[in-house]
Amino acid sequence: MAKDYTLSKSSYIKGLQCEKQLYLYKHFYDTQDKYTEMQLAIFRKGTSAGILAQSLFPGGIDASSSSHFLYKEGIEKTNALIQNQNQTIYEASFLFDELLIIADIVVKHGDLINIYELKSTTSVSDVILNDAAIQYHVITNAGYKINDFSIIHINKNYVRDGELDINSLFVIKSVKNKIKSLQKNVRNNIIRFNNVLNQDKAPQMDIGPHCTNPYSCGFIGTCWRDIPEYSVFNIAGLSQEKKFDLYYKGITELKNIPREYSLSPLQWLQVNSEINNEKIIKRNEIKTFLSGLRYPSHFLDFESFQPAVPLFNKSKPYQQIPFQFSVHVQENEDSPLKHYEFLCEPGIDPRTKLADALIPLINPSGSVVVYNKTFEVNILNKIAADFPEYLEDIEKILNCIIDLMEPFQKRYYYSPDLKGSYSIKSVLPSLVPELSYSRLAIKEGGEASLFYEQLWIEEDYRKIESVKESLLRYCELDTLAMVKIVERLKELI
Repeated sequence: MAKDYTLSKSSYIKGLQCEKQLYLYKHFYDTQDKYTEMQLAIFRKGTSAGILAQSLFPGGIDASSSSHFLYKEGIEKTNALIQNQNQTIYEASFLFDELLIIADIVVKHGDLINIYELKSTTSVSDVILNDAAIQYHVITNAGYKINDFSIIHINKNYVRDGELDINSLFVIKSVKNKIKSLQKNVRNNIIRFNNVLNQDKAPQMDIGPHCTNPYSCGFIGTCWRDIPEYSVFNIAGLSQEKKFDLYYKGITELKNIPREYSLSPLQWLQVNSEINNEKIIKRNEIKTFLSGLRYPSHFLDFESFQPAVPLFNKSKPYQQIPFQFSVHVQENEDSPLKHYEFLCEPGIDPRTKLADALIPLINPSGSVVVYNKTFEVNILNKIAADFPEYLEDIEKILNCIIDLMEPFQKRYYYSPDLKGSYSIKSVLPSLVPELSYSRLAIKEGGEASLFYEQLWIEEDYRKIESVKESLLRYCELDTLAMVKIVERLKELI
């Protein structure tokens, strides 16, 4: 029967990032921050890509345990299967020196084994190498001869053309030589981490850049609890190095920043606005910005999703695929506001259908108002590149785009309640408090992407219709918010 384990590859990686995180994870697991829906969605993408990659090595046997807590079951399955000279095993468990690892794919030929670790990334990072190094340590010390150790990751340059070609979608890269050179570090780290876990209390570790590098720590709520809700970490455009420089000097509140400290004019504007509780309204700059708006005015917003595995021809892994738009149109200053919307049914490529629905609504003699134009411009440019028949019409739209984020990013308008942000989710309650995202089922773009992707597998008709309605109402508020923000800016001047 397998022994208990103290470390896994995930806890080992946590220890490399921060020893305090490792200690809290092992001894105070229930106090960690809850995963967001977006984090859970990222995990699911990695899992689905990994399952697909198994088809590169067909005919394997799954050795995973029936429950995370029954890990010994997985070890016993692996031990039984690996006795065969020629065998492919998925989710193979190995234990050595109280350290448990699960290898994604093990291919055994005679006495030699090849290990394949699946990642949904598009490259091999240092974190992935450290992950592989701990697996190499356990498997070799458990008595197995590793012929090669490879990382399988997604090929960012793959463009789907017809049936999915998994041999082109994935890249298999040997890392054996690199992780062999890390083995001395692995042994030293294991000793260090076990010493940490045997302590009576958590190590004294101050917050720092390591809290979010390479991953956001699960105990930020614990370690950052003494940082004010609005602090130097909220200063827009301030480098992480300077934020922590202020923190290490004992400065967390904006009012305590020395006047001689090096900040940009816009950063000092934010600080002074907070200290003096003062709104900034640069009427001349706002007036100049608004003078660039022409009628008919179109207020446009897209929603998109980024499937790891390309679903459509002429698409790449993680490409932004627009599936929805909302557009409010005002023909002239006195005309009533008109609203148009599009939401593609799940299961089909939405890009050309979206373009067909949008182009007739846009009069290129007017303005197309968006918020953070980089996103909309990139979406439109990619449609034009992938479907050249839309190029001429899309160029006309691109030529009349105006970014409503500009007056807030450049601080033509600033209020202390913005807390350094110039996102539309912050600007709207400051300028138009009667409108709110809080009552919506979907409150931000990441949620919209997540909900739309779930429609692809949802079978409950009532839930499908409910989600579609929620998507429409969210996107509609994005463009109505822009209309009302422009109206309020006009009132300010």
